[in-house]
Amino acid sequence: MSAPGPSAPGPQPESYDVVVLGAGSGGYACALRAAELGLTVALVEEDKVGGTCLHRGCIPTKAILHAAEVADTARGAARFGVRASLEGVDLGQVTAYAEGVVARLFKGLTGLVTARGITVVEGSGRLEGTDTGPVVVVGDRRLSAPSVVLASGSFARSLPGLAVDGTRVLTSDHAVGLTELPGSAIVLGGGVIGVEFASAWRSFGVEVTVVEALDRLVPNEEPAVSAGLLRAFRKRGITTLTGTPVAEVTPSPTGVSLTLADGRELSADVLLVAVGRGPRTDDLGFAEAGVVLDRGFVEVDERLRTAVPGVYAVGDVVLGLQLAHRGFAHGIFVAEDIAHERGGLEPAPVPVRDVEIARVTYSDPEIASVGLTEAQAREQFGAVDTVTYDLAGNGKSQILRTQGFVKLVRRTDGPVVGVHMIGARVGELIAEAQLITAWEAYPEEVATLLHPHPTQSEAVGEAHLALAGKPLHTHG
Repeated sequence: MSAPGPSAPGPQPESYDVVVLGAGSGGYACALRAAELGLTVALVEEDKVGGTCLHRGCIPTKAILHAAEVADTARGAARFGVRASLEGVDLGQVTAYAEGVVARLFKGLTGLVTARGITVVEGSGRLEGTDTGPVVVVGDRRLSAPSVVLASGSFARSLPGLAVDGTRVLTSDHAVGLTELPGSAIVLGGGVIGVEFASAWRSFGVEVTVVEALDRLVPNEEPAVSAGLLRAFRKRGITTLTGTPVAEVTPSPTGVSLTLADGRELSADVLLVAVGRGPRTDDLGFAEAGVVLDRGFVEVDERLRTAVPGVYAVGDVVLGLQLAHRGFAHGIFVAEDIAHERGGLEPAPVPVRDVEIARVTYSDPEIASVGLTEAQAREQFGAVDTVTYDLAGNGKSQILRTQGFVKLVRRTDGPVVGVHMIGARVGELIAEAQLITAWEAYPEEVATLLHPHPTQSEAVGEAHLALAGKPLHTHG
């Protein structure tokens, strides 16, 4: 048998300064900033630029939640002396409205990508390690760069053995595209995604039951916030079962039945599986190229560098908060770090810290928080002080007919380290709270700042006045 001849040479690599694998929040932010800094960029995406957040997550879900707020406003108009009524909800039109918002933002984003001279490579990319550095392979194209950024995002998790069919058993990906309302729904999971859909569907008139295996809703928030949300949900007619694992799920052509671990049985038209999101890192060549994974998440150092020289990771593939604005921050940081390494930017960018990232849950009522919970602060600092300001004392909150509070956590004789809020529209207040905690402001400093009257922002100011020992519209 004769020896085989030389193999045919593969395609010549296309060379860039940066190759970004994934065009979701972290990926496209990295690409835009890198191009702005004068680097040549290839952006690899098998679906659409914008990723889950724009097309199936943040934007369409918040549009649906706004429509839900409109429905509640119409339903309760008489409370404000306005004669109006809710005739019904056309979910197909709600979905069309949400898709219209997505389409306009997508058009703007693709225009930005084109204007910055970024090469978009359509297809599924795979990381390969070579003697000369990392390469991303997309079909028959090979993209090489001294810097590769892994931004492949996340997927909706399910339960082992539970088949998601998109008809009776749904994930959030399916839920945003529904055109007909179910009469009843079970939401499996009381985290952010679960309570947001439960809230929206209840506003649309759906009978909703939330099943959470842990002992409270939104378990990553302050216990008082979880309790406040539970009270609000019960008042709205949302059945909530906490501390209740699921033993078995049985779909049928007409609905879904659940058997709980304690033997109780539930049934509904649909089941929404909202048990979190996992990192999309399988079958992309990461481990084979030398990237270290932990339960599927990419291990990185504080500068988001992986174990492979020149390879970074950003966004949902990095263990921590799975938030679009964290992805934006990661992407911008990595682009600037790459530029700094090449002598094109001074000074070096400051790494992103999860504790400084604000979090918002867009249910009714909204939840917003930043920094440490009271328990975390006590564990870290020992002595802490807290104050809770009830929105009942806030004029604008009374106008909005909302209930809730602002809770502050400070290190004793030190700065504010945590802000936690629940109530209508408190998500619009969290940016100021982020500045307070990130800049390590003292309550006495914030107390000197004027908040316009009447606004809900006054609640943040009033809480700091109270923590500084000089309460105004609250008892000392």
